[in-house]
Amino acid sequence: MKKLTTIAICIATFLGACKTDSNSNKTPKDAELEKRVTDLLSKMTLDEKIGQLNLRGTSSRVKGSLPESLKQAVRDGKVGAFLNVMNKDYVDELQKIATEESPNKIPLIFARDVIHGFKTIFPIPLGLAASWDTEVAKSSSRVAAIEASSFGVRWTFAPMLDISRDSRWGRVAESPGEDPYLASQLGKAYVEGFQGDSLNDPTSLIACAKHFIGYGAAIGGRDYNTAIINKELMHNVYLPPFKSAFDAGSQTVMTSFNETNGVPASGDKHLLRNILRDKFQFDGFVVSDWDSVIEMIPHGFAKDEKHAAEIGINAGLNMEMTSKSYENHVKELLNEGKVTEKQINELVADILRVKFRMGLFENANRVQNTTEVLYAKNHLELAKEAAVKSSVLLKNKNNVLPLNKNTKIAVIGPLADKPREQLGTWTFDGEKEHTITPINAFQKKKVDFKFVETLSYSRDISETQFQKAMLAAKQSDVIVFIGGEEAILSGEAHSRSNINLPGAQEKLIKELAKTNKPIVLVIMAGRPITITNIVDDVDAVLMTWHSGTMGGPAIFDMVFGDKEPGGRLPITWPKVAGQLPLFYNHKNTGRPASSKEFVHIDSIPIGAWQSSLGNTSHYLDAGFTPHFPFGYGLGYTKFKYTNLKLSSGKISKDQNIKVSVDIENTGKRQGEELVQMYVQDVVGSITRPVKELKGFERIALQSGEKRTVSFEINLEDLKYYNSELTYDVEKGDFNVWIGKNASEGLKASFRYE
Repeated sequence: MKKLTTIAICIATFLGACKTDSNSNKTPKDAELEKRVTDLLSKMTLDEKIGQLNLRGTSSRVKGSLPESLKQAVRDGKVGAFLNVMNKDYVDELQKIATEESPNKIPLIFARDVIHGFKTIFPIPLGLAASWDTEVAKSSSRVAAIEASSFGVRWTFAPMLDISRDSRWGRVAESPGEDPYLASQLGKAYVEGFQGDSLNDPTSLIACAKHFIGYGAAIGGRDYNTAIINKELMHNVYLPPFKSAFDAGSQTVMTSFNETNGVPASGDKHLLRNILRDKFQFDGFVVSDWDSVIEMIPHGFAKDEKHAAEIGINAGLNMEMTSKSYENHVKELLNEGKVTEKQINELVADILRVKFRMGLFENANRVQNTTEVLYAKNHLELAKEAAVKSSVLLKNKNNVLPLNKNTKIAVIGPLADKPREQLGTWTFDGEKEHTITPINAFQKKKVDFKFVETLSYSRDISETQFQKAMLAAKQSDVIVFIGGEEAILSGEAHSRSNINLPGAQEKLIKELAKTNKPIVLVIMAGRPITITNIVDDVDAVLMTWHSGTMGGPAIFDMVFGDKEPGGRLPITWPKVAGQLPLFYNHKNTGRPASSKEFVHIDSIPIGAWQSSLGNTSHYLDAGFTPHFPFGYGLGYTKFKYTNLKLSSGKISKDQNIKVSVDIENTGKRQGEELVQMYVQDVVGSITRPVKELKGFERIALQSGEKRTVSFEINLEDLKYYNSELTYDVEKGDFNVWIGKNASEGLKASFRYE
């Protein structure tokens, strides 16, 4: 569905096709692999088996030399994998000990949170999701794999595939957004990019689909919190992206911190055995999140560490991250008959199977002399392209953008020259020295601008520099305000109840608006930022997320029209945080809100009779619509949709329906449009969403050019899980829309009989 970018085509040979085989397709080689696993297991002592279940390491912030006790543990075969070992000499030394001195010479896997780049940092995953471009997702993860593997990293804790409907949640920055279809497309691309053509390629990183499951549904957007998800919603919305990642060959999966419906994920036997192993036929291994096994104790699900280990093993969790409940208690649990040797063997076999697939037994050594791949020219070009395709133009009054390069500009704001903040969350290895900020880009291009930072960081409340900013604004033709939130304000454990621009940014913007100069607001943030208070004070709004290493040049090119912002929202943008959770694919309710019946709080007559306000599902103050809908985004030209056609008014098992629409570029410049198709099952055995994304295609048209875009709908597109968890399509009426976003489009109907 995606059009390859020119730059992606140019480096296709370098990046490779990124294909992996589905786990569900058994081949003769699998029998040979299973024999190797069985033979090795038969030689291992219980201590070695327990060792394979241990993921050891420290916080990403910890530095220091390797303790002898750790080396001895590897020598004794008591460690299966490491995380956060980022000294290449240590990686080499530990791997050498494992493969030459341990009893069965079992290699280690070195892991790292390589989330949206290693050294070359790409936009945050929510930003990459805004590109709606699987080639961008695939190429970004391939670059990350090439760079990270040069340090010996062969396992990444990505992609995160948690559906998120609440922008207060800090980890929304790491998510693919709110839609299961888009998330599924991206999940497949990420896995193919990380793992590459072959798992035994030394540049392959095994992927880890996380967090299994429901982490993004935490109550109130509070990290680590409880999720309550009914079984139909679980199978229709939250599980599909993981299924897509497993089908693409993801070798590992990580359990989430949270409990879902009363059961912590790391101890959920139904989740890890019935769904993951039986339903999805997953044959990689499961790793806990950091300490999440022993966190079942404060959850109130395990009485102590020993009990937590028992629950985790019986649930089918293979590898314990950082905590040591398995290491400390497996022998005792075996002696008491609470777990069996067969269970331990199965857990270890899953890990060994992946290590064999990775080719580590043949060659576990890190590729030497590969540091030249860091910040390679084509990596930086891809990062810049990704930043452009991820940026979403939300407002452009009177076509203030793009600016003429002769324009006199006042650049103001706390994030205009903050290289570290621009990288965003989960960038342990990103280096601010390599980041090109907007100010760097403006300086290099020698445009006429004056920079007055005014606020020294996003939360700054000092007004001491306001007058200096006002003076610069008055002396300029246009104001480019670059603000948002620092990287630390999003990510794990960084949820916010108020998602306005922090600090004095809103106040500064309102002061600048008094100059009557056009204001272009450029937002860098890890989540949608509510701008209701100041949207009328600015003329243009460009959401760039945290855009990574090359965000500055990308912003420059978009502001001056050398490039067009290509992003569309992967998540609904609220007017106020009080609307959250908010998502386009909601249910209609028995009393759906409408503009005809809605009465705003300020319009209610004093002493009004209670029943005079319509009695529909809405907020009196915020209404019932978002600020910007899912799929929304503007460009520098305009497109007209006409002539929606269906090939038939009926669909059947033997006949699909072709849906087509004419798209015309009615603007004055070439541009790209993301054409989106949504479907509604009008009546179901359980109520169905008002719309569901079922397809999208990006097209490029010259001014005045018209093209027909077609989609095909088959019965598989219409299936869903009902209350009995039967996956099928039900007879009845369906609506279909093709349009610019989830809130607008041309509509037609068809029927399945």
